[in-house]
Amino acid sequence: MPLISLNNLSKIYPLGNQQIVAVQELDLRIEAGEFAVLAGPSGSGKTTVLNIVGALDTPSTGRVRVDGCDYREMKPKALADFRLRRIGFIFQSYNLIPVLTAAENAEFTLMLQGVAPKARRAKISALFAELGIAGLEERRPNDLSGGQQQRVAIARAIAPEPAVILADEPTANLDSHTAEDLLQLMRRLNREKGTTFLFSSHDPLVIAHAERVISLRDGRLENDIRQEIG
Repeated sequence: MPLISLNNLSKIYPLGNQQIVAVQELDLRIEAGEFAVLAGPSGSGKTTVLNIVGALDTPSTGRVRVDGCDYREMKPKALADFRLRRIGFIFQSYNLIPVLTAAENAEFTLMLQGVAPKARRAKISALFAELGIAGLEERRPNDLSGGQQQRVAIARAIAPEPAVILADEPTANLDSHTAEDLLQLMRRLNREKGTTFLFSSHDPLVIAHAERVISLRDGRLENDIRQEIG
């Protein structure tokens, strides 16, 4: 069974007397362990698809299954708990909480899950070392570079060991060197930990690193290509 399964997925937004069709009758399967990108220009529907997979938005029609769960059959509380425990998010704006330290930001999801303070701090300390940001635990986001903030966001996303990490334009605010380093880092996590990554991006650098490029245009599937990555 695919890790992610989208069947006849459509999303329509009302706009005054008009309707904006963001996604149209999309069928898509993502297997566990993939490193894939939803690619396309602005308005192609890629972020909408990512938000629906992440249970941040609901489809107008169609079915969404992630990690064996059918979203249509889940009540809001169960869906929120599933999102907390099984889906990790990395955003282009990092979404770190300014008043918390880097470690507290990275621990935040574990805290919501009820993990004991000592256990979550030990896990985050190990992750910070693995991600190359050991020693920055007590700094606040404003005292970190963009690349360091994104590494904290990656730690927050992978700490709960989710079924999939969804990354929405994760390199948008980074210079090309920092973006390259972070993509190599996420690729290593994908290979070593088997973590599934699904990106939305129009960045050629992200697309070049993806094993699978799913191109959308006007809310429809345009191409689905697998490519060899060195």
